[in-house]
Amino acid sequence: MFKKILIANRGEIALRIIRACKEMGIKTVAVHSTADANSLHVRFADQSVCIGPAKSADSYLNVPSIISAAEITDTEAIHPGYGFLAENASFAEVCNSTGIRFIGPSPESIKLMGDKAKARETAQKAGVPVLPGSDGVVTEESSAIEIARNLGFPVIVKAAAGGGGKGMRVVMSEADFANAFVMAQAEALAAFSNADVYIEKYILQPRHIEIQIMADEKGHSVYLGERECSIQRRHQKLIEEAPSVIVDEVLRREMGEMAVAIAKTVRYRNAGTIEFLMDENNKFYFMEMNTRIQVEHPVTEMVTRIDLVKEQIRVASGMPLSFTQDQIRVEGHSIECRINAEDPEKFTPSPGTITAFNPPGGLGVRVETTAYTQYVIPPYYDSMIAKLIVHAPTRDEAIMRMQRSLDEFIIEGVKTTIPMHKKILSDPDFQKGDISTKFMERYNNPSK
Repeated sequence: MFKKILIANRGEIALRIIRACKEMGIKTVAVHSTADANSLHVRFADQSVCIGPAKSADSYLNVPSIISAAEITDTEAIHPGYGFLAENASFAEVCNSTGIRFIGPSPESIKLMGDKAKARETAQKAGVPVLPGSDGVVTEESSAIEIARNLGFPVIVKAAAGGGGKGMRVVMSEADFANAFVMAQAEALAAFSNADVYIEKYILQPRHIEIQIMADEKGHSVYLGERECSIQRRHQKLIEEAPSVIVDEVLRREMGEMAVAIAKTVRYRNAGTIEFLMDENNKFYFMEMNTRIQVEHPVTEMVTRIDLVKEQIRVASGMPLSFTQDQIRVEGHSIECRINAEDPEKFTPSPGTITAFNPPGGLGVRVETTAYTQYVIPPYYDSMIAKLIVHAPTRDEAIMRMQRSLDEFIIEGVKTTIPMHKKILSDPDFQKGDISTKFMERYNNPSK
């Protein structure tokens, strides 16, 4: 087992990893920008190193500075969390080449599954259903239009190296296709330095269902149930829950085994997530793989009672999985709300000083945050300041517990998305589980 781990991240995920390490008797090193000098992840780590100024490019994405911090603190392993360098194959390679263990999958797996077009091909080889689409990357507009015609509109143009909704355009008719194709290529190039895009048939009212997997270096791979992530805005998730109301044991096993098949095809190790789109007939299709721990991992932890971060660390140290597929049980229901420092109506960032902060508590309530009274939310990073997670025996009870917890959650001095979450949880369709990735379009346009 490792004696010391550096966390190449910030905010709540950095603190989450520090907590897991402390419970395992592992020393921790926090890296931080000048803007995060007073962050709680810096305070609670055993050591801390400033790696640069506020901008991410000069700090949390500064590979030489992070590696130097690891070397001067005699760190054995680096946990990247999510975002920043978590899915950067080059960073994983640098870690391994310097004798520092990267807590995550191999660089080869990151590279392969990070290319959405290649990931789609990999899923097909594993026998997993994919949406009808182009046979790999499409570069010429004339060829792209022909493919779209054959698929039938609507279609979606996606960046091959994409994620987070960037480089993605839904096209409802042929008249709009040429402009959307060019725009997707331009956005992909700007966001990922890679203009490659591919085309898929578009499902009008899909659900977003993802499967959590974990794999060790001994060849063992398991799935830990599903998460429903359909409540999202501009492809950014807002609320996640486990399990999904439409997934029964038979479907869970089918999707889980498909996810494991993909993992085994690429000899995957550590934590990962296979994301699926599901149509109105409950037919599911592979969408992509995230080769890291997810923001929403706590809902899986709550229903399985398995600490995924600790398992990541064990697996990275060479240990086998501490549980088998037969030992995994999904019990009760968990919901997570991402609390962002944003205007809940305009969705514009709201950085500034928190003048009052009172997190909720009680049975089955978990808060992941590094915010506190007088904490200054910097304008340089993602606007999420907390994750509120609840667990209860049933979904109805989980909704009630989340509503109570949101009422207790006091954050003053900045605007937050708490009012939006309250409204969503009170929505009759949400309470019935009648949701899709289009839910927020109706939320923002009630007349529709």
